[in-house]
Amino acid sequence: MSEGAGAGFLNAFSQTKVGNDTIFSWWARYQEAVSEGHDAVNGTIGALLEDDGELAINTVVDKVVRESPPIEIAAYAPLKGLPAFLDFSITLALGDMREELESIGMNMTATASPGGSGALFLAAANFADRGDKVLLRDRHWGPYDGFLAGCDLGIATYPLLPKNTEQNSFLDLESLEKELSKLCDEQNKVMSWLNDPAHNPTGLSITKQDRYDLMKCFIDSALKNEEVSHTLLIDAAYHLYAKQPHGWADTICQLLHDGISWPNNLLVTFALSLSKSHTIYGLRTGALVSIHPDKEVTDRIATVMGVTGRQTWSATSRLAQYAVSHIHNDENLGSKWDDERERLQHILENRRELFIEECQKLNVPINPTHDGFFAWMECDDPVHIANECAKSHVYLVPLTGGVRIGLCAIPTEKIVNVAYALSQALS
Repeated sequence: MSEGAGAGFLNAFSQTKVGNDTIFSWWARYQEAVSEGHDAVNGTIGALLEDDGELAINTVVDKVVRESPPIEIAAYAPLKGLPAFLDFSITLALGDMREELESIGMNMTATASPGGSGALFLAAANFADRGDKVLLRDRHWGPYDGFLAGCDLGIATYPLLPKNTEQNSFLDLESLEKELSKLCDEQNKVMSWLNDPAHNPTGLSITKQDRYDLMKCFIDSALKNEEVSHTLLIDAAYHLYAKQPHGWADTICQLLHDGISWPNNLLVTFALSLSKSHTIYGLRTGALVSIHPDKEVTDRIATVMGVTGRQTWSATSRLAQYAVSHIHNDENLGSKWDDERERLQHILENRRELFIEECQKLNVPINPTHDGFFAWMECDDPVHIANECAKSHVYLVPLTGGVRIGLCAIPTEKIVNVAYALSQALS
């Protein structure tokens, strides 16, 4: 079928949508190898699998979902979300720092969304003017591009890493400041998306000092450019599989305790996904949580996000909202959920430690990687590297600038195979 087919029916933007998703294309190649009888390794998908290859499922969540009352399965949820779920979402974003932030005058609001992707859409649709550029790191989750393009937004980038990482910093602060200043000169609104901790596609988590410096950078920019609104979106899709899951809330508290005034033109918002944290990918549930010192601002955001949801997907699925808030309002269930989450986190940590160790032995130059589902190898020709690995039936994902290694899906006993395949591909 030619790309021009249907042109009479499709608008100009729709006609730019071509091709297949890269990740699912390589997953299909893995599945084909398995169907042919090969002992293939799956490093393609972004879902946590047990070492036997089965999807990892938090049994506590599964049990509560299955035993939910019929009304919680069948009924609509309120447009903004179930109140108990919205309250839980704020705690999920801020952790133990929530109470402290409230005590020092920060207001919070949350809106339920169909997964973390829905939360990203809410932000893209409302926090930037059409035609603006949104500031990202140059290595980022590919679907960001589509969410932004669909809202008529462009992209500006700064490097994922500084040129010198020997100083134990994983933030190119100089480039960030430069790009932020440039956008402030050109736009009335500036929004930046930051996937941290446990960055997809690299597994990178910036340091405590990096967080402080980045947040201070946005505060200084907002104070300097009082006529420009600043929105910093923290994409926290993987944060509960990080060593410092609520580091951003801690950093905000630290800044405020250091006597730094919070500018009225600065908003921090968190895009949350229950897919990973609660292993309910298909129930498509997440939330957008925003914090600001002015309650009128957060109240207005709550209204706008609720209307946006109503005009886009109506209401978010009720079942997962009910089940998750029920779990976390029950001390016993919440404790059992956390035990299971810790078990899954240990699987990821073991795989990552082994992968780093094997890559060091074989001189495979992977990027710094700390938390979450993925690791990354920067390279000039990622498709070539992925194809070479596929010759050994190790299937990874070539993306812009490098190859993503889905540690979440690779059985621990196969980690050695992946490091070896990469070393052979490089040679």
